[in-house]
Amino acid sequence: MTNEDSANFVLHAKSDQFYWEGNGQLSIKTFLNGKAHYKTNKGFFAVEESRYLLLNEGAYTISIEEPKVVESFCLFFKDGFAEEVLHSLKETNERLLSDPFKDTSSIGFFEKTYHKNNILSYQLEYFMQILPSLDIDSVGYEEQFHKIMCSILNEHINTYTEIESLHSIRNSTREELYRRVSIAHDYIRSYFKQPIKLEEVAKVACLSPNHLLRTYSQIYGRTPHQHISVFRIQKAKQLLAELDHNMTDITFELGFQNPVSFSKMFKQHVGLSPKEYRKKVRLDKKL
Repeated sequence: MTNEDSANFVLHAKSDQFYWEGNGQLSIKTFLNGKAHYKTNKGFFAVEESRYLLLNEGAYTISIEEPKVVESFCLFFKDGFAEEVLHSLKETNERLLSDPFKDTSSIGFFEKTYHKNNILSYQLEYFMQILPSLDIDSVGYEEQFHKIMCSILNEHINTYTEIESLHSIRNSTREELYRRVSIAHDYIRSYFKQPIKLEEVAKVACLSPNHLLRTYSQIYGRTPHQHISVFRIQKAKQLLAELDHNMTDITFELGFQNPVSFSKMFKQHVGLSPKEYRKKVRLDKKL
């Protein structure tokens, strides 16, 4: 990761155990067949297959500790690239013709994990597929960065819809609140398997517990506790579908103290016991 900021580049690798720390360019991180954990001076992030992490330029650490090989596909954008693309999207053709290289103000992206929508997923899969046949810095190579950056910018703009749900007076106050609550959300997503305390999440977000609870619900429509339950149920369903995990392993994997607590919580949310759910999954696969 020593490339200069003057170039767009891809890091495509596979590993089950990996650790790195240092400085990086504006980038997005995506992974297949597992997850990676990141830490910045802003927060903690778990990047799963269905999501991507957007990091601004700066210092971070990454760690991968998975039982199977994880495939990473990370894009790094040269300094000023996002601003150039946004300028071309916002300005009229007349202004772009008269001053195509006008200086633009820096974009402060919201540093968090995002859901990979269908368009971005297709763009990333296509880029990964054709990458071996592309020369670095070729037209086809650079085109992919432009297309993907357009998708990132569209998501950045859409994020302001969530920000509008906050009942703060000034725009700057709403944006700062959103950034802090996003940090809390990603912290929960990273550590939902562990016994997280409300004070711990609030401290990470630099908010009081009451302020965090009120604002979190405004943005996500759920409380932190409800989100922890959602993430645990999602993971439980995945593990139950894999026959090499027994109930005791799943119980402790998800942070429950005993199988009874796990079974009770699962049935409350799913309507079936874990064993009943596993039987149903097996039957569905046979059909």
